[in-house]
Amino acid sequence: MIQRIQTLYLLVVALLTGATLLLPLAWFGSGAETFTLHAFALKDGAGEAVHSTPYMGALLAAATLLPLATIFLFKRRMLQLRLCAVELVLLLGAVAMEAIYYYLSYRVFADMEFHTQGMRPAIALPAVCLLFGYLAARAILRDELLVRSLDRIR
Repeated sequence: MIQRIQTLYLLVVALLTGATLLLPLAWFGSGAETFTLHAFALKDGAGEAVHSTPYMGALLAAATLLPLATIFLFKRRMLQLRLCAVELVLLLGAVAMEAIYYYLSYRVFADMEFHTQGMRPAIALPAVCLLFGYLAARAILRDELLVRSLDRIR
């Protein structure tokens, strides 16, 4: 189980999406106040939620838990491959939600007299996870093809 490369890829996906859940994704400055965009809310400097972002948080939470469950299905490679495909769709949705909520948060502060904004490195982690999810799916497919070819020889 742990010696397979796809297990390591899936573990990296779970760790990076978990980090995305915990770390701030972007920041916005308006006058003297600073706001940060997190997975579940847009928070002000005191840490109070200004605007809720539950859909992005739910997608990221599902994208964090699914690879952990997929790791333990190593005996059912085709199901594992399908769950990797679902993981890729969840990650694409998370990237889209991040872009939507960043744009919506930007529009809130665009009307103000003085505002600045910026992205944190954590906002790019789901895009990196797309690569590792693809590599995991490819390794699972390669294992399945190897097992099928060995069954044909017997």
